[in-house]
Amino acid sequence: MSSETQPPSSDPNQIASIAGASHADPFGFLGLHENPAGSGLVLRVFRPDAAKAFVLREGVESELKKIDPCGFFELVLPDDSERFSYQIQFLFGETKSEPLADPYSFGTILGDEDLHYFGEGNHRRLWECMGAQVCEIGGIQGVSFAVWAPNAHRVSVVGDFNSWDGRTHPMRNRNGVWEIFLPGIGTNEHYKFELVGGDGNLFVKSDPFAFFSQHDTRTASITFDLKQYQWGDSEWMQKRGEVDRYHGPMSVYEVHLGSWKRKFEEENRFLTYAELADELVDYVVDMGYTHIELMPISEFPFDGSWGYQVCGYFAPTSRFGNPDEFRQFVDRCHQRGIGVIVDWVPAHFPKDAHGLARFDGTALYEHADPRQGEHADWGTLIFNFGRNEVRNFLISNAMYWLQEFHIDGLRVDAVASLLYLDYSREEGEWVPNEFGGRENLDAIEFLKQLNQVCYEENPGIMTIAEESTAFPGVSRPVDTGGLGFGFKWNMGWMNDSLSYMSHEPIHRKYHHGMATFSMIYAYHENYVLVLSHDEVVHGKGSMVQKMPGDRWQQMANLRMFYAWMFAHPGKKLLFQGLDIGQSEEWNHEQSVPWHLLEYEEHKGVQSLIRDLNRLYTSESALNELDHEPGGFEWIDHEDSENSLFSFLRRSRDGETIVAVVNATPVPRTGYRLGVPEGGFYEEIFNSDAAIYGGSNQGSGGGIPAQEQEAHGKPNSLVITIPPLGTVFFKRRVV
Repeated sequence: MSSETQPPSSDPNQIASIAGASHADPFGFLGLHENPAGSGLVLRVFRPDAAKAFVLREGVESELKKIDPCGFFELVLPDDSERFSYQIQFLFGETKSEPLADPYSFGTILGDEDLHYFGEGNHRRLWECMGAQVCEIGGIQGVSFAVWAPNAHRVSVVGDFNSWDGRTHPMRNRNGVWEIFLPGIGTNEHYKFELVGGDGNLFVKSDPFAFFSQHDTRTASITFDLKQYQWGDSEWMQKRGEVDRYHGPMSVYEVHLGSWKRKFEEENRFLTYAELADELVDYVVDMGYTHIELMPISEFPFDGSWGYQVCGYFAPTSRFGNPDEFRQFVDRCHQRGIGVIVDWVPAHFPKDAHGLARFDGTALYEHADPRQGEHADWGTLIFNFGRNEVRNFLISNAMYWLQEFHIDGLRVDAVASLLYLDYSREEGEWVPNEFGGRENLDAIEFLKQLNQVCYEENPGIMTIAEESTAFPGVSRPVDTGGLGFGFKWNMGWMNDSLSYMSHEPIHRKYHHGMATFSMIYAYHENYVLVLSHDEVVHGKGSMVQKMPGDRWQQMANLRMFYAWMFAHPGKKLLFQGLDIGQSEEWNHEQSVPWHLLEYEEHKGVQSLIRDLNRLYTSESALNELDHEPGGFEWIDHEDSENSLFSFLRRSRDGETIVAVVNATPVPRTGYRLGVPEGGFYEEIFNSDAAIYGGSNQGSGGGIPAQEQEAHGKPNSLVITIPPLGTVFFKRRVV
């Protein structure tokens, strides 16, 4: 069966289009096909860097004829030949490659249902068919590749396995989804997609569905098999759906993995996921937090974006390890009783050439009109939420994190920018909706669908909106007209509280209403009280620097404010470094300054937060009715002259904690405070305690109530309220 005796059967024009990587249907020409010049078969192979090509069939090797110097090989088979299984082997220089099945011998990869549901925007598990799948087809191991690029003229997969030559493996186009199966490759292969856009330009893109990727200036996607990891958190996952987060404690530690702790002695390197699974998790458990919230860990090129400019939505950043090592981190958190929340960024994406921007040479993921498709302030692009495939990409990505990585919650970034077409735009810079309004109707429907799908299919998870406007019903169910989020960050409380605390104590009486205003709207949403990274960057100073007075007063103000926060209705979130009283604002290129714990004032703040967390999680009155009016009652919110605040927190079974805040440096002795019931009131917390660095003034551990009316209550306590202090009392039944 010598190739030298057979005449060429292939059309030179088609050979030229294969060599030029412009053939409209490479699968219809390459591989084994009926011979148009006879009644037999012809095998066509293209490999531009090969000197020779061979076919192996049932152990018999035959050489293909090189009929074009571009690297086109052909074998014409006799008329009576039947289709057969075969492998191809190439000679590169003096080295023969391993024999592998021909990529152009395989049929379609994605099922018709996959394409249908993707097209209508309802494919819940896109990551199982798109991108690079390490798999087996017909008993042959390899990787299948699939990418959405409906306006491209040609798409090829390129990588180490084909010398990054886009002519070698052009893909099959199926309604805008391009696919191919490459036998013989596995995990840790670097790859990208090479595309010819509608305008004829040639460019390469990283895989939007890549599970693993390079970062910073290196932008290759990396094949990875997600099917190997063995989880050890079955107990957590089983119980997660039974936990009522609305009526229980949630104290979140917000972390930037690149700066929580670094190895200064090793060129200031990051900790790995494996190291964080030990050190960070130990810290969070010791401090009494219930959850870790990670600033975005989806792959991003620029460290200074902190992860908020995502290029690899399906890839945990490789800065700290591979995807299974990140899974191990989550696993360890769950085994230690800690939930994991990740920041998720569906509002916008960067313009980096290797990313989603103009992915197939057109505005595919983004709006074409910059008035709808670009955030000028951020230099980023806005997803086109009116496009089925784009919504599907994002919703399946959310599902991916929840299901493949057992993530317990998604904190959705920049929701306000999603809701409003005129967000951060001047008149004439935005396009009204079909009714002439400013609401982004497509984005609103996307958010509703996102929340419905996430909650329906993942028991016990939560979605949290970072949303700074008065848009109604953000954390209300979709079927009652809401957006469907579980919780909403309370940006109003944060802004008002920090503004109030920044005033000198002598002036706070003129701003008293700023400190009480949050209770007017406290039950409009399911709120999380947040002191996040946003409050300690870009020249805003550290939390300590926001506090007035000398050093002692600054630290006392901080301790008083933290305790007030833990007594206020709403779940809690603190950013790294805030819980040790970090002196300077956050720097993403450096560790939290852990050396400050050598000083008693910082060690005292850390002890205060540890004790507040334990008190908050153990006392149902402080967490059970955060979102219901029955959990809070003012005792006195009108004492502006003395800048005093007092209130009750209650549980469903009637347990009560009394909280009193003194926002001035003047101790209040002999202060009569009304309480609803008689009995002994134990002082269970005092932010002025000596162990926290305070002056140790208080009510001696507790005091009995007197049958004397005060503040409209039938009983009262005569207490000492420490300077710049917050104290909690709990009624004990004697």
